[in-house]
Amino acid sequence: MTDDGDERKVPDELAALDAELRRAERRAEHRIDPGPSALVVSVAMLVLIGSLMLPWTGSVQGWEVLAGLAPLGLLPPLFAGTSLAFGLVCSALALALRWFGLAWLAAVGCGISVVTGVWAIWSRQVAVPAGATGAGIGLVLAVLAVLVLAGTWVRIATRR
Repeated sequence: MTDDGDERKVPDELAALDAELRRAERRAEHRIDPGPSALVVSVAMLVLIGSLMLPWTGSVQGWEVLAGLAPLGLLPPLFAGTSLAFGLVCSALALALRWFGLAWLAAVGCGISVVTGVWAIWSRQVAVPAGATGAGIGLVLAVLAVLVLAGTWVRIATRR
């Protein structure tokens, strides 16, 4: 007769394989696959970079707003900072590392950045009657690029 304890014991090789498969499953649960949406994210990031070279208001370019060289109030520099942090840095990290948490951080951060961008455009438009310059093409393109990024990251993160 055989001992019941010996029949139920899993060989060491199979136990090691089972442990390895569980580790692989945990790694796969925390990863995303952006698929073709990665191209959309990349193009939107390039548009965002390009918008920093264009005028955001009058002759003030986006990089000057980001560097704080132009006194435009609080909202345009806030949008410049959030769009750089979430639209470029967080998006690049999420594309490179493919972590689920970074995809959600990019989605939420870009959503916040869209709100600050719309406020930045509004702040420039309400200052026009007082003699200030309105929103330029660079600011509008930056807001549109961050809007595309937010929508794409939400789609990527919820696809999982």
